[in-house]
Amino acid sequence: MVYRNLAELMEGIVVQAPNAIAYKQKVSGRWQAISWTDHYSAVQRVARAYHAAGVRYGDTVCIVASTRWEWVVAEMAAYLAGARAVGIYPTLLASDMAYIINHCEAKILIVENEVQLRKIVSVREKLLNLKRLIVIDPISPELDSQATDWPSFLKEGDAVPEMAVAAEKARIKPGDVATIVYTSGTTGEPKGAMITHDNLIFTMRSAERSLDLKAQYETIFFLPLAHIFGRIVVWMCAYRQVPGWFAESFDKLGENLREVRPHFFGAVPRVFEKVYAKINAGVAQAGGIKQRLFDWALSLGRKVSGYQQRKLPVPLLLNAQYAIAKALVFKKIHQAVGGRLLFAISGSAPLAKELSEFFHAAGILILEGYGMTENTGFSHVNRFENYQFGTVGQLGAGISAHIADDGEILIKGHNVMKGYLKAPEKTSEMIDREGWLHTGDIGQMDNDGFLQITDRKKDLIITSGGKNIAPARIENLLKQSPLISQAVVIGDKRHFVSALLTLDEEHVKKWAEQQGILNGSYQHLVQNDTLKQTLQAHVDGVNRELAPYETVKKFSVLDHDFSIEAGELTPTLKVRRNVVNQRYRDIVDQMYQ
Repeated sequence: MVYRNLAELMEGIVVQAPNAIAYKQKVSGRWQAISWTDHYSAVQRVARAYHAAGVRYGDTVCIVASTRWEWVVAEMAAYLAGARAVGIYPTLLASDMAYIINHCEAKILIVENEVQLRKIVSVREKLLNLKRLIVIDPISPELDSQATDWPSFLKEGDAVPEMAVAAEKARIKPGDVATIVYTSGTTGEPKGAMITHDNLIFTMRSAERSLDLKAQYETIFFLPLAHIFGRIVVWMCAYRQVPGWFAESFDKLGENLREVRPHFFGAVPRVFEKVYAKINAGVAQAGGIKQRLFDWALSLGRKVSGYQQRKLPVPLLLNAQYAIAKALVFKKIHQAVGGRLLFAISGSAPLAKELSEFFHAAGILILEGYGMTENTGFSHVNRFENYQFGTVGQLGAGISAHIADDGEILIKGHNVMKGYLKAPEKTSEMIDREGWLHTGDIGQMDNDGFLQITDRKKDLIITSGGKNIAPARIENLLKQSPLISQAVVIGDKRHFVSALLTLDEEHVKKWAEQQGILNGSYQHLVQNDTLKQTLQAHVDGVNRELAPYETVKKFSVLDHDFSIEAGELTPTLKVRRNVVNQRYRDIVDQMYQ
């Protein structure tokens, strides 16, 4: 069926599957199921409340909350009321929130809890267009006058006739802006990408067809919904009526995975990196026969993976040995993700090929995809039956791609945004006259259409000797050590490559305890000579996989990890290179003296 806008899509879903489970959320320690009929009734009630608060066609509603059912209700209700929905990361500073709220001229702001409310109260006088402030969770009595609680807000809409909301909804056109997604940005102020109803409907259809989702699948949502990747996963599942469970929090994700037992889920590479590091640290700590058993199982898994990647039958003896390896070794990994996982989707940043190969050897398939805010989060993805590790897969249906003369990846299709809000000059820099979106990524496509991302156009390092170096590959290799949390490769306009490293404090302390050197503070530990020698041995191993001009000649270890709060990471855990380069310039300069 063809839907002209997201409101029509929601109505269509309810007609098709009124009693099917749409979502599950834990309330007071118990999972509660929500049918599509009940979900849509909640959406309608919020839409009427928006109308009562003065929201009309083309107005904007902002949402500051973690990934939860109410977030989705608030977003879908905005579309039903003819309005736009804008998500804001809960991790942002109050000043950054104020910039977005003013920039998109939001009339209504929904915040999750008292923590977020206090942020907004601190900048309330700067919010020029904001009419109403709503809070979902209960708050302290002292803040009652600052905001309307969620139940009271909903009651305000009960007197609004459905026809009043329907009149606003009827004005929505496919090319109207549905949401403005602000890029977290590794440089400069965030830009607001205007994503239309047509963009979202086209993209969710193209993505779900590529992944061949089944209605009997179940998934878990934990990606931030202010990010386009998290949003498109939710909408893709809604389109296919795949039930989605909302994780309680990122800290409880492990527990929730075992409860939900998902068939698939979407995640950023940092999630897989942390799991990989934890597995390897545990194996190293166990040592002895357990480590030898794991190495044996992994060796078998890599052989099986090789056959599967080439689409060849696995020899019977090898298959039998691998079955034993899975039962003895890999079963724990599978149980940790619920035991039913068919595949995981990785997006938002490059995933190291070594990680894909490692998990596949253990029997877990990670399908890496590619997309950016400006193309509604999707253009390429590997398929369940057709994948190549080290690539982001093939194009989705209806999308075109082209590699420019300088290696930049260009994308065209109904997934490409309408433009940047209030920034026509930046829009024209991003989208050319022929409609090609200039991604800023460098890549190459093989004869089968599999796309490999080699680096960011602006991130390419050009040494003083004129050598072009892609830092992402080197950084991914460095992060293969469970001791290393983040790696930033330096070398632009320098005569050799260096690196800034941050460490995984938990794993470093466990390692130090095994070595008998755990004494004093963590800051003292990172300066330990034995630790530095271990890191140097790892760097030497990485260097053997690199061309001579790419090798890391020197590295420095910071005594703390990068953080979102310090502005060194984006909310999707990507390193802000400009911030890191500026903040640690003295340390970098010392490596080149």
